[in-house]
Amino acid sequence: MDRPRITIFDTTLRDGEQSPGCSMNVQEKLHLAQQLDRLGVDVIEAGFPIASDGDFEAVQSIAASLRRPIVAGLARACTGDVDRAWQALQGAARPRIHVFLATSDIHLKYKLRITREKCLEQAREAVRHAKSLCADVEFSPEDATRTDVAFLCQVVEAVIAAGATTVNIPDTVGYSMPEEYGQLIRTLREKVAGIDKVTISTHCHNDLGLAVANSLAGVQQGARQVECTINGIGERAGNASLEEIVMAMRVRPDRYAYETGIASEQLYPSSQMLAEITRVPVQPNKAIIGRNAFAHEAGIHQDGMLKNPLTYEIMTPQSVGVPDSRLVLGKHSGRHALALRCEQLGHQFERRELDEIYRRFVVLADRIKKVQDSHLLELIQDVSSGNLSNSDVAGSQGKKFPPATAALPFPRAVSAAAGANSNDSHPAQVSGSAGQAMVSIPFTDHHSDQEDYLWGV
Repeated sequence: MDRPRITIFDTTLRDGEQSPGCSMNVQEKLHLAQQLDRLGVDVIEAGFPIASDGDFEAVQSIAASLRRPIVAGLARACTGDVDRAWQALQGAARPRIHVFLATSDIHLKYKLRITREKCLEQAREAVRHAKSLCADVEFSPEDATRTDVAFLCQVVEAVIAAGATTVNIPDTVGYSMPEEYGQLIRTLREKVAGIDKVTISTHCHNDLGLAVANSLAGVQQGARQVECTINGIGERAGNASLEEIVMAMRVRPDRYAYETGIASEQLYPSSQMLAEITRVPVQPNKAIIGRNAFAHEAGIHQDGMLKNPLTYEIMTPQSVGVPDSRLVLGKHSGRHALALRCEQLGHQFERRELDEIYRRFVVLADRIKKVQDSHLLELIQDVSSGNLSNSDVAGSQGKKFPPATAALPFPRAVSAAAGANSNDSHPAQVSGSAGQAMVSIPFTDHHSDQEDYLWGV
């Protein structure tokens, strides 16, 4: 059976740009819009044309340049905004006017200072006017999740009758819980006349960290468009993250049996482009596209990854455009990962040799955030320069290995790391004198795979 198709509405260029520090000029918006086209998004909300001449120009430029996706422009529920949006969109192959008006009592009373009756009339008239200009009209009742449900149903029914083709249900302040948001979508489907003739959309903010969960709950209850942004950027805590929604459906079709048109291998390049344009870095542990999303430092995890990546990765990095998984060498790493990296750098060691290198590596890794290849090569050189030989391993005089608890020399790699680790924003704090640090650590010579695994591989 064919799986339902979910329309991906990307609002990175409009709602995402409203994130503090994330504003973009016309050329940057056009450049990112072209990447969103490669990504395969269905709708690109290019901006808010009435907001500024720059936003108008950006929407106009994107509308004229992209022919496959729908290009949307945002407008408040008033004639001037709608007309300005249409002027910017006229060159689009597939234009959409997106009209919004707040409907919650708190917004009506304190922000708009209008009655429910005036709100209903204004919404209806704005959609009717937009429809006279453009066949594709979307309406959003701002703060829908804090709106009286009966009144929300009334507004939605009115805008559908006026010609709206998509009705978006925003959780504007990220207030809803997933079950609650899903129930709201279900209620609208049950009670609003004509809603089966339009597309229901979700637009969830992340104030409580539930934007993606709420969006997916909405989809499960019949929403067929999801509004989201790259990297989840947006007002306050941001919007629902496009990459998380798409990959949740891709990885868990048993729970979310839906299709999207997204070319998932373009997710990481899109994320990187946005970060480069806005100069706002992605948090390292960001799902799907953060730099640690496919990085492994813990020894037990690294051991599993070396044996079968499925042990600790539920998707391949290549499926989202990340070049490969990374085994990060740090204080939690194990000997298997260390041995692999040594081999990749052209050095192979017997078990006792590796033990010696591993012990010194642990001391090094305890003092810097991440061991770089340059540090590892210097550590190997320090060990090798100690004339470690087969006779040493056999127990001859001059044996280099210290006893079970010993004071280990601090490799010169650490000294270099203190001032030259360009990839680490937290320079190492080095103690000791003349490049030496006296540290006592326990050591046990393990041989079985199981013991090695339990020890931290």
